[in-house]
Amino acid sequence: MPMTAEFYRQRRRKLSESMGHGSVALVPAASEKMRSNDVEYRFRQSSDFDYLCGFPEPDALCLLLPGSADSEFVLFVRPRDQERETWTGRRSGVEGAVASYGASAAFPLEELDDRVPELIKDCEAVYYSIDGAGDYNGRILGWIESLQTNRQRSGRAPSILHDLRPSIHEMRLIKSAEEIERMREAAAISCLAHEEAMRSVRPGEREYEVEARLEYAFRRRGASGPAYPSIVAGGANATILHYTENCCELEEDALLLIDAGAELECYCGDVTRTFPVAERFDGRQRAVYEIVLAAQKSAVESVRPEVTFDSVHDVALRVLVEGLVDLGILAGRVEDIVEEEGYRPFYMHRTSHWLGKDVHDVGGYREGDASRILEPGMVLTVEPGLYLAEHTDVAPQWQGIGVRIEDDVLVTENGCEVLSDAAPKEIDEIEALRRS
Repeated sequence: MPMTAEFYRQRRRKLSESMGHGSVALVPAASEKMRSNDVEYRFRQSSDFDYLCGFPEPDALCLLLPGSADSEFVLFVRPRDQERETWTGRRSGVEGAVASYGASAAFPLEELDDRVPELIKDCEAVYYSIDGAGDYNGRILGWIESLQTNRQRSGRAPSILHDLRPSIHEMRLIKSAEEIERMREAAAISCLAHEEAMRSVRPGEREYEVEARLEYAFRRRGASGPAYPSIVAGGANATILHYTENCCELEEDALLLIDAGAELECYCGDVTRTFPVAERFDGRQRAVYEIVLAAQKSAVESVRPEVTFDSVHDVALRVLVEGLVDLGILAGRVEDIVEEEGYRPFYMHRTSHWLGKDVHDVGGYREGDASRILEPGMVLTVEPGLYLAEHTDVAPQWQGIGVRIEDDVLVTENGCEVLSDAAPKEIDEIEALRRS
């Protein structure tokens, strides 16, 4: 079920309360982007704009004016145009912006330069994200400059420009019940696709064949597609963190790392699993996999309210380093290796990031100099890994092994919920699926 107009209205009201009277927020939609020549990328709405409006079309502008009876939520949109709609699809137009999306008023985009200065002239402060969205940066500054020029005559004009992102991104960091349900669905679709991959992969296939089946599994269950370019990395390719060429043949003695998640109504899943191309892990693969699995499970168990974001990484890191010492890949005291970052050739990324409308979702990781305290409603990934690349200084039997295990984890009142728990990660589960 799509979010309701009332759902978005409550979000806008909360943002308006944080801004206060005498302020205005301007939030642009995303623009269409060219892929090559006259071929466009598939459109994906700006996350901030979608969060506040739910309006799915490009190039629109949302104007929020707290306390205004008839202009509290104004949309500027592409007007209806039968000829253009014949080529590129239906538009809501100004009528649909009001009737279907709850706008107080709506106007065609070509009226921006006439109407926006009039709407914002009595405001003291303008909230806007200067982040390169379309051509609005210069345009908005031009409107403010024009009003300032006439201030002596009119007696009023905006005099303060605030960055909107801290306010809206703090709101996005804590997910509502409706958002959590979307993320559960996105994670569930992602998990089913991973399980199907575990059942179906065969030696001799190409990585892109697996990628195609994953993304077919996303689409046929209602997702818009992948939330990010899918990583399907066989063998040593798994030691490349963001490997997306997905072109190599899968060899029977290799592991396959799949990092792929579905996007549903602009909410992202982000799941990684690693499994053998053969029916079973061999001894080397199992040894590395067990270390990463132990680190991942320990880190997940540590997620709960009142612990710090960094502490999740610290838990995983210690288990990984202990495992590398046990295998003889690292030598020395665990504490010294952690302090001196001797693990970095084999584990070079953090264990978690926020997840939501963006795969690497918004929201601060620190409050002042301290790590962020976890709160109910936050969603983070937990994704430790080990990458024993062929160029690293390890014994030949370990070279070329890459393992990462990633889940999507919701912080709850009393602990956490693993949204992606349905994707198998225990060795016995995986080997049973591979034999099937």
